Amino acid sequence: MAGHSKWANIQHRKGRQDAARSKLFSKLSKEITVAAKMGDPDPEKNPRLRLAVKNAKSQSMPNDNIDRAIKKAMGGEGDDYEEIRYEGYGPNGVAVIVEAMTDNRNRTASTVRSTFTKHGGNLGETGSVGFMFERKGEIVYPASVGDEDTVMMAAIEAGAEDVESSEDGHIIWCADTDLNDVSSALEAELGESEDTRLTWRPTTTTEMDFDGMQKLMKLIDALEDDDDVQRVTTNFEASDEVMDQLAG
Repeated sequence: MAGHSKWANIQHRKGRQDAARSKLFSKLSKEITVAAKMGDPDPEKNPRLRLAVKNAKSQSMPNDNIDRAIKKAMGGEGDDYEEIRYEGYGPNGVAVIVEAMTDNRNRTASTVRSTFTKHGGNLGETGSVGFMFERKGEIVYPASVGDEDTVMMAAIEAGAEDVESSEDGHIIWCADTDLNDVSSALEAELGESEDTRLTWRPTTTTEMDFDGMQKLMKLIDALEDDDDVQRVTTNFEASDEVMDQLAG
């Protein structure tokens, strides 16, 4: 997806780091608690929990927070969370998938719906945009781990499907069911990743201009501000010029 890692950098630099950090940690904790609840509380025996812990560490979440989140699951918390996916359209008809984890389905649905409406989008039925994405594993490494060929060879050896390399870093894609194995093999070869997650990869994209991207950023920020929302994915495509304007 064009501008993907640049997009992450722009979001990073927007100056809300501290508030965003505590919100991020609480979302990561929720994922750890739910993953531990659904399987074994030992990350080595529970691939989903292992990925959740790995992702938390890559975001510099302290070990105490991670342990506390696992203990919550063992203490019976996290029972009421259910995972829900919302699909809709944002500005310029860009497709948006919102993944939420909530203990109150009505509250979350109403917040997500009003956020879409307020920012020039509309919430659709489940499946209304899902067909434009594939469920994939995504592993992100900084450019400093090696050149394109080095990373490509490591990815092929690890069983990955595709690599996108740019000056911003390397994004390695694999089948969703292979994420645990591929990320472990890459870790042995390249070290700790910056990010490892299951994600929705667009199969078709919507080209966005500067105005459209500004509106889209507002929609994504508003959705991510909701404590129930874990992740937002879109199928935007934007030129380097547009991304540079946004970063300016």
